[in-house]
Amino acid sequence: MLCLRAIRPFSWRVFHFRPFSFEPLISQMNNCTDEEQIFGLIEKNKSLLSEKQVGCALSMLWQFQKQKTSSVKNVDCVRNHPQFLTLCNLATTKMGFMSDSTLVNVLYIIQQFGIEAHDSLVEALVTEAWRRLERFDISVLSKFSSCLADQHLHYSPLMGKIADIVNRNLENIQDLRSLSVLMVSISSLISQRFQEKLVNKAELLFDTMDSSQVNTARRIVQFLRNIRYRYYPLLERCNKVFLSNMNHLDLDSISKILSLYYSLQFHSFEFILMTKKRLTEMIPLFDHPASCVKLFVALGPMAGPEEKKQLKSTILLMSEELTGQQALAVMGAMEEMESRNSRLIKKITSILHKHLDNYKPVELLRITQALTFLHFQSKELFVRLRELLLSYLKVSVIPSEISILVYALSMLPSAHLDEVRMSQIEAVLPQCDLHDLNIFAASVLRCIQYDHMYLDNIPGKQLKVLQKLDHYGHQRLQECKSLNLLWEEVKSLKGDWFADSLLEETVVTLQRLMDEINYINVAGIASFISRTNYLSTSLLDKIASVVLQQIEKIHPFAILAIILPFSTLNYDPPQWDEFFGTCIQHLNSYLSVLDPLVLVFLGYSLATLQYFPEDLLKTIFNIKFLARLDSQLELICSSLNMTVQFRLMELNRAVCLECPEYQIPWFHDRFCQQHYNKDFECILDKRRNPLPYGSHNTTLEKLPKIHLESNTQIAGSRLPPGAEKIALEFLDSRAFCRNIPHLKGKSAMKKRHLEILGYHVIQAVIGND
Repeated sequence: MLCLRAIRPFSWRVFHFRPFSFEPLISQMNNCTDEEQIFGLIEKNKSLLSEKQVGCALSMLWQFQKQKTSSVKNVDCVRNHPQFLTLCNLATTKMGFMSDSTLVNVLYIIQQFGIEAHDSLVEALVTEAWRRLERFDISVLSKFSSCLADQHLHYSPLMGKIADIVNRNLENIQDLRSLSVLMVSISSLISQRFQEKLVNKAELLFDTMDSSQVNTARRIVQFLRNIRYRYYPLLERCNKVFLSNMNHLDLDSISKILSLYYSLQFHSFEFILMTKKRLTEMIPLFDHPASCVKLFVALGPMAGPEEKKQLKSTILLMSEELTGQQALAVMGAMEEMESRNSRLIKKITSILHKHLDNYKPVELLRITQALTFLHFQSKELFVRLRELLLSYLKVSVIPSEISILVYALSMLPSAHLDEVRMSQIEAVLPQCDLHDLNIFAASVLRCIQYDHMYLDNIPGKQLKVLQKLDHYGHQRLQECKSLNLLWEEVKSLKGDWFADSLLEETVVTLQRLMDEINYINVAGIASFISRTNYLSTSLLDKIASVVLQQIEKIHPFAILAIILPFSTLNYDPPQWDEFFGTCIQHLNSYLSVLDPLVLVFLGYSLATLQYFPEDLLKTIFNIKFLARLDSQLELICSSLNMTVQFRLMELNRAVCLECPEYQIPWFHDRFCQQHYNKDFECILDKRRNPLPYGSHNTTLEKLPKIHLESNTQIAGSRLPPGAEKIALEFLDSRAFCRNIPHLKGKSAMKKRHLEILGYHVIQAVIGND
């Protein structure tokens, strides 16, 4: 009886303090409409909350944040609320009772609310999850890997353990969404073989994915970016997902996809066209600095004149509210847009100056490059930049960071480095890869040029460092035993030092390792060779052989890169007809899919080799195609725009002169009158005396009417009996291959066309000076 009396008051007290509803607590949480209601329930029930209810409360708090736009999110207010601390304390005491999914979800949510990785709760949750790791199902494992990635633990033993679990269970994984998260998380520490297994698995599961899963497709592209693998079959399929969901993509998603495509150098005309339309519709919707900057960066480089003007005006209006990072993003976009808006440049630069002390070395380099490109002059800013770069340099010990700092310093108006800094460079050279060595060389050469010009002196230390750079560059090439490792280092190399000091040794190394050329790396190697202008017949023959043997594994998007060195260097491999025929046949089904720019460059490249596939040419010289090309020309920078127009003109001329049977009209008269007048010509009579310039002349920019005759003659203006037309072309070293006096494709085609027009061509070689 006494026991019952003791229980009754306690029961009443419990009943009195419970929520004013008999509804289960989790149901009440699910019915809450804001954070305060959740916190009210926590405060009234904190002594009774179970691990499930703790997990539910945190889930609801995060759900409310996800429903808000960036301008009204209140993460800090929630994190600092006393009842949020109560939830964290309860999570600490109850994590041992949580299910696997609740445990990882709690970790994920508290990280989203900005709880630091060194917080005791985060550490305890990670430790508990590690203990259970082997029993996690794929969805829980993927979320946990994402939590570790958010803590920058990409190279940790724990992430390595997750990679091992994925590798052991890959065959049984059927959920592409979870797999895509894991692929991104473990991408930094897996072997090339494992990378290929993941790519194949993702491709296998792609058809099981709902076509609306944009985030899954984006993560697959992110994985390919992380492992630096431009795998066209997956990129193409992901691109189709983005295109089919364009109306549902927000600014943040579009910005991420554009950034990934840029990193992978993957070009999709359809995506850019639809993206431009979608982003243009968003211009009136944003008035918050963060969103406006993101829109400026994404839309600016592809926008038309009116949109650019509107975007710049918006940024100017809110420039006072921009953070240092936002100003940096705007400056980068202005560089890409080739903007010369002096008012905006001055305003953004003043913000950069104000935040200069807060930027990292790589950001200081970006600022220096942008200011140089935009021709901005400010002695005060450049002096401060130099001070900051030198202060970083004095304490830096990482070769890649030192190379960045030295490169930025060499771009400043006073590109001088003293002996102490030169000694610092010299000390790290043995640790450098070819990429860093190339950056150091470019920097030292700039400093030598500056000292010679302004100080009338070249310190011996600089010349000594240059010799050391040559030594370590050659040593690294000679010791290289893997084509893939070599390729990672040389694929972005350019500049005078590389061309003069390392190019020949690089080609020798490529020849030594060329048995490792395969369908995966063949396009990259070919593209590199075309940039070097170095004719190695053995390498080009190997490329042609690999293509013929493995064409079914090579994506049509890669064909242009493969053909380019043969065109540039004017070289026909053995079985050239079979090689080019195989490439074109592989492309035919993709002619309607490839970007207009790619088709123009492809047609031009083949024309230099006297190869004129009819299907390709009829696709290009078509009203609908040319309209699509005009649309794409509006989206690209002025320099590339002009290059494309020149290539189309040269292709048009080649087809008219060499394939009159295709009956493709010449339509570049006006373009040539405006841009093209470089032929020096004269007419000699039968006694070899010059005749007056007149209607007898028919140059490459003004083609006569042509028709096909038995000997493919040109029906044009007639010359006096015995007269001869002479075309004198002056060539410098750029018209020839770098290593041998072999005429490159463009100059060879020009000579051929002049001869078709009836000229006797004299090509005179002049010095570069």
